[in-house]
Amino acid sequence: MTTTMVAGTANNARPFLYGPEEAALTDVLRSGHYGHTDVTDQFEADVAAFLGVPDTVAIASGTSALHVALLAAGVGPGNEVIVPSLTFCATIQAILAVGARPRFVEVDPRTLCVGSGEVLDAVTPDTRAVLPVLYGGRAVDLPEAQPVFAEQGITVIEDAAHAFGSYAGERRVGATGALTCFSFGPIKNLTCGQGGMIVPRNALEAEACRKLCGLGIVESAAWRAEATGYTVESFGLRVQMSSLNAAIGCAQLGRFPEAEAKRKALWRTYAIALQGVEGVTVVDVDVDRSVPHLCAVLVHADRDQVFRKLRDRSVGVGTHYPPNHLQPAFTPWHRSLPVTERLSRQIMTLPFHQHLAEGDVEHVASEVVKAVTETEAVG
Repeated sequence: MTTTMVAGTANNARPFLYGPEEAALTDVLRSGHYGHTDVTDQFEADVAAFLGVPDTVAIASGTSALHVALLAAGVGPGNEVIVPSLTFCATIQAILAVGARPRFVEVDPRTLCVGSGEVLDAVTPDTRAVLPVLYGGRAVDLPEAQPVFAEQGITVIEDAAHAFGSYAGERRVGATGALTCFSFGPIKNLTCGQGGMIVPRNALEAEACRKLCGLGIVESAAWRAEATGYTVESFGLRVQMSSLNAAIGCAQLGRFPEAEAKRKALWRTYAIALQGVEGVTVVDVDVDRSVPHLCAVLVHADRDQVFRKLRDRSVGVGTHYPPNHLQPAFTPWHRSLPVTERLSRQIMTLPFHQHLAEGDVEHVASEVVKAVTETEAVG
């Protein structure tokens, strides 16, 4: 085993930079303008072209994207939002930020994503939105639920933090008509250092999102620089994406085909190495149509013991995620979710980032098999 292999596999996830990011960032620093500038506008236009959509709204983070998207969709106090418990807590905090209530639902054990059945079972007269989480990068389709959504005026807001670049059918996630939110945090498929994006459904929604991102001010920053005043038309937050982050995003987007190919190859290498292994099931991410954000497995032995053995051997495994319906902060919205609770005791995520080589992945897989075998032997 090489030193590089040990260093690479010790991390569950790491940012990956291609080189042009530094020059792009330096150009913005030298310009002296770090807020929402034409660089941010360019990033929005570049992502819109990549996805094949009319418009996108760059924002400070994936969490901010969810918050603003919920507001733009009219979700607020008295409303319920159907959401899987198996997600990062940021998804739930965004729902609470608009004064709505999360209604937690189960996920499909094969994909760790919600399906139409789980959603339809949870719909109530107070349901105003459904917030599917595209776990691992896999697109979520809810065709059987669409008639109910239309009848009750329920908005689908996709938490696509894991899924930039993935496909839903013939189109990229974000281009299928749903109100979609991406994250461009440090370890995402595409990073801006920190940032996010909303794909609005129409021009009015895009305008509403931009006002919400910019403190409710009507005029652009460029216009205000030449004027003696401005107009605050509505409630708003200060969550625009800075030109510093957008510059990184522009540089990353130009190299995204490399990210797409590498992430698919890494996932496939894990799947082949762990195929047929007793005690381990690889969660299906639909890799032919997805750009995987992570590789999750279900451990059928004592997951916690396997986890500790691997961490002791400098293998950077993780657990994504502890279920939210069991978190103290979300106790008022607790529901019995036995499938999610069982899965939460089995989920383990393997080191997954573009610094890994095929040999690193094979090394991790062999260590997983060894740790599972040892744990099962102890009983």
